Amino acid sequence: MNAVPRPGDERDLGSRVVELAIPSSTDYLSLARAVIVASARTWPGLGEEKLEDLQLAVSEACANAIEAHSLAGSEAAVRIRCALDEDRVEVEVLDQGKGFDLDSLRALPAVTDPARLEHEDGLGIPIIRSHSDHAEIVSSSAGTQVRLVLYAPPRLMP
Repeated sequence: MNAVPRPGDERDLGSRVVELAIPSSTDYLSLARAVIVASARTWPGLGEEKLEDLQLAVSEACANAIEAHSLAGSEAAVRIRCALDEDRVEVEVLDQGKGFDLDSLRALPAVTDPARLEHEDGLGIPIIRSHSDHAEIVSSSAGTQVRLVLYAPPRLMP
């Protein structure tokens, strides 16, 4: 599993980076959302609709990480990293849970299927994927890394 880059990582030259470590408790979800969205708001590339998508995707990724820690009995912090680049906002959420097999996730009924109303969980990853332009999930027995990207809309030439 790739580790979340640390301060001084040269991978993001030219970007602005905000890193946050929150206690593994749902009491801190609103803080994580607020910090990441406030950081993204300083970048002129995203409109309100994209900011709302970012808020929801980050909330789901953090909630999943907190749940993974709870299931593993871990009190480790959930780590969140937001990089603002010229053409995108990239957020990584890293947990130290037990990991899971992405291929074993059950398919959910279509949103138009009444059977969908019977599912109260299992929606986090589909929400992350549908509210980001690109999402990667890497999971192992050492934890899970969720990376989501929202791209700036193309700039119109005058």
